[in-house]
Amino acid sequence: MKLYNVGILGATGAVGREMMKVLEERRFPIDELRLLASARSAGKQLTFRGEGITIQEAAEDAFEGLDIVLGAAENDVARRFAPAIQAAGAVFVDNSSAFRLDSDVPLVVPEINPEDVKKHHGIIANPNCTTIISLVAINGLRKASDIETIIASSYQAVSGAGAAGLAELDQQLHAICEGGEVKVGAFPYQIACNVIPQIGGEAYEGYTSEEMKLQNEGRKIMHLPDMKVSCTCVRVPVMRSHSVSILVRTKKKITVEQARELIAAAPGCKLVDDLVNRRYPMPLDTSDQDLVFVGRIREDLTCDKGLNIWCCGDQIRKGAATNAVQIAELLLDA
Repeated sequence: MKLYNVGILGATGAVGREMMKVLEERRFPIDELRLLASARSAGKQLTFRGEGITIQEAAEDAFEGLDIVLGAAENDVARRFAPAIQAAGAVFVDNSSAFRLDSDVPLVVPEINPEDVKKHHGIIANPNCTTIISLVAINGLRKASDIETIIASSYQAVSGAGAAGLAELDQQLHAICEGGEVKVGAFPYQIACNVIPQIGGEAYEGYTSEEMKLQNEGRKIMHLPDMKVSCTCVRVPVMRSHSVSILVRTKKKITVEQARELIAAAPGCKLVDDLVNRRYPMPLDTSDQDLVFVGRIREDLTCDKGLNIWCCGDQIRKGAATNAVQIAELLLDA
């Protein structure tokens, strides 16, 4: 088996560390794993396959000899180093939003549009976490009908804001229980015992940048340029795993039983749909694994071609790290 030299840009962050974990779990054929981060992390070590790997400072000359670079850094870092990665002859699988809507950059969810990987020119974009989870949940329905519109509300865990979000919720919960000071920093308001109905800044007619991603990215991934999406994104006091309530309106009517069969058979999905026995997707059940759980499937009461579903998925894994590694696996066969 051919072995590949793989780099992780932003290796010390939550997504970068998860990428290491997923690469090891999936036994990705690696010869060298090169961990790249900021100067303050250079010289430290992280463990991969039982061995310590020294972190190197990310620089323009740090990508020579690499075949694939997994990006787990912010937009400005991704844009800065993308030319150097391309010049080194590596393929950049980037988790930031820097290139997602560029016309010459494929935006890929392997369960949905794996063929788009072949169109890359050195950069492949990893979609937004909520976009990935939502589209994997409903993609199976497309075997029965085209999707026309989506109305969604997302309930996004604090880990979506990185390690700082996790630490802040933990601190606030302890402070509330112990009568201490509740500190606010990662989010604009206290998140413990609260929900915050804004993620991102205003992008279009009162919709935030996070809310517009499901439409703009969904159209590109599904090759449905006219699909309309109305989305509300809410930060909730959950540590890990995003939840999404979705109303899907299709061109042809799909019955609930058809939908259950299609979703149960769809790649990346697990049907958990038994209201009588109180079985439905929940963040605690979907954390630290890669399937999107789908349930609460029911006909919409306002539209005869509408279906309501509820889904949950781990946004650090399938919503970020695992999806990127799956894209890299597609490159092995390209």
